Amino acid sequence: MFRVGDRIAHPMHGAGIIDSIVKRKVDGAEKDYYVLKLPVGDMLVMIPVDCCDSIGVRPIVDPEVAESIINAIAGIEVNMTQNWNKRYRENMLKIKSGDLLEVAAVIKGLMLRDTDRGLSTGERKMLHSAKQILISEIVLSESISYEEVEQRINTAVS
Repeated sequence: MFRVGDRIAHPMHGAGIIDSIVKRKVDGAEKDYYVLKLPVGDMLVMIPVDCCDSIGVRPIVDPEVAESIINAIAGIEVNMTQNWNKRYRENMLKIKSGDLLEVAAVIKGLMLRDTDRGLSTGERKMLHSAKQILISEIVLSESISYEEVEQRINTAVS
């Protein structure tokens, strides 16, 4: 179980700090929820305490791991199908996995595709979400600015 002040990562929302633990009554049952404060956009996410494992909530990575992920981006091989529907589903599965290298692969693939052909609105949103997830965790792990991390990722991709 996590505590207030812990830095955790949610696979679909990114990393944040547990602001509080609250009780809420849902469908007649009272449950505990983590209130996760995300550093970007001052968004709050409520996560049911008893569902953390099934959702994929985990502690954020160490600074060394965060650094190795940024360094690995340049060497990631990107193979994306031409079928946009299949590509979208594959990318969504990678993002939902919570594996930051998989998220980095989605970012690299979509950024390269954007340079080549441009992105659909859905893929543009997916790229934004994937960047948010990766950058938020690296920002909290390494205590550096959002802009600096984004610049390092952009440089690693190109």
